[in-house]
Amino acid sequence: MATKDGASETPTGAPRVTVVPATADRFGDVARVLNPNGREQACWCMHWRTPPKEDVTTREDRLRELTEREPAPGMLAYLGVEEGESPEVAGWLGFSPRSAARSLQRSSVLPVGEPDTWPTTWVFMCVTVRAGFRRQGIAQALLDAGVDYAATHGATTLDAFPVEPEPGRRVPVSAAFVGTVGMFEQAGFDRLGPTGATSGRLTRWHMRREVTPA
Repeated sequence: MATKDGASETPTGAPRVTVVPATADRFGDVARVLNPNGREQACWCMHWRTPPKEDVTTREDRLRELTEREPAPGMLAYLGVEEGESPEVAGWLGFSPRSAARSLQRSSVLPVGEPDTWPTTWVFMCVTVRAGFRRQGIAQALLDAGVDYAATHGATTLDAFPVEPEPGRRVPVSAAFVGTVGMFEQAGFDRLGPTGATSGRLTRWHMRREVTPA
């Protein structure tokens, strides 16, 4: 359920998850999810957003700048705790219009689409849930809120490139940041076909959902 400020909350009876846009005042929480160990060359969910031959050590500053703009570069999920305590940041969803995903526009293994559709086609790049918060519906809450947020900011098409687990096996954590096919299907995405890209040696599928701008 989305609220006027772009936040989303889980319905009564479910674990209390609140999802809000990743704005500059919450950048400390962005860092807790995306770079908990303070690595200088962390991805910072910037791989598709930056130009060729980027200086990877500037990714943190680049993402911080994006959180100061509208629309936000992603969403943050918070899991409720005992009354009187502050909710804990639990996860991150990174997204952007294709027009702002410069590296993706030149991909040789993922579909790039027609340039005239880039401003209204949003790409869901990364879904990350912190250790200790997994298997509690955080990722699904992020996706559902992300769909609503994109629609309220002019998106008409949402694309994602998740992987499908092998039968009887779970996706390795190192590969799970792209999300899973099942997760996106629950968020209303349709499977269009396999791509030439992989994550953790698993094929990444092109998935899409059409939305009506709000």
